[in-house]
Amino acid sequence: MSVLIIFIQKAIVQGICILYGTLGEIMTEKSGNLNLGIPGIMYMGGISGLMAAFLYEKDNPDPNAFIGVLLSFICAFACAALGGLIYSVLTITLRANQNVTGLALTIFGTGFGNFFGGSISKLAGGVGQISVKVTGGAYTAKIPGLSKIPVLGDLLFSYGFMTYLCIIAAVVLSIFLFRTRYGLNLRAIGESPATADAAGINVTKYKYLSTCIGAGLAGLGGLYFVMEYSGGTWTDNGFGDRGWLAVALVIFALWKPLNAIWGAFLFGALYILYLYIPGLGRSMQEVFKALPYVVTIIVLVITSFRKKKEHQPPAGLGLPYFREER
Repeated sequence: MSVLIIFIQKAIVQGICILYGTLGEIMTEKSGNLNLGIPGIMYMGGISGLMAAFLYEKDNPDPNAFIGVLLSFICAFACAALGGLIYSVLTITLRANQNVTGLALTIFGTGFGNFFGGSISKLAGGVGQISVKVTGGAYTAKIPGLSKIPVLGDLLFSYGFMTYLCIIAAVVLSIFLFRTRYGLNLRAIGESPATADAAGINVTKYKYLSTCIGAGLAGLGGLYFVMEYSGGTWTDNGFGDRGWLAVALVIFALWKPLNAIWGAFLFGALYILYLYIPGLGRSMQEVFKALPYVVTIIVLVITSFRKKKEHQPPAGLGLPYFREER
């Protein structure tokens, strides 16, 4: 029983990191933009949040946990949103190819994170010396009292605040997209920007805002990985392929934030399943780690055959829109 509880806990932890990136990409893709820079943006969010916390604690002999969390949170979101702004300027204003721009942003973001991660290590006195104990402790703090409940406490209340914030963000995003006028406008732009433009909706503004805010959400996934999952430490290339799993989960969830919640936990479970199966060789471990992608392909094939409108990507996804060509 204890092994099962640990497995579920680890699956949830893995899933939350992926879920942040997925929520950001769902919001972006609903506007018709396909941002393949999400993996790099997650690196940007993670390293900027860690840098803010480290520099704050380094210059304060008695750091305040709340201030450390606030600074790291703001910096992570802002730096990731800046990545989304760069993508928006290149693809919306300068008409660059979305796929190429996104992949370039992933390469840039990964290099950005690894470069500044090394810089922080040098400031801290050498590789492996990074430590944000006060801020990191605030991120990993469990819910008092409830986390002590047998079994239920371990399964539901033994995580840091960013885990619960992510679930709330998924619910809020779902309400925004499917229950508000602004969400309807955003979805209309993703389906047919020319029609939305003719109806008086500011297509450019919506595309910019959704891409930047979506990138900010994805950046919080990087912050979660560094602060809660890794306990306030940085490891070069430590994110692995979690950013790409976030992009795959968008398809698996059928562009619906609520589906992404349970889908993220499933992806998290599949991603670590090989660790709980004894006797697997290196090659079989890699096969098991590919299971989330295999499941995504199966879902994509099934939904393509059914051809239900609500299960399809936005009709204008990845297609550039220029008003003068309307």
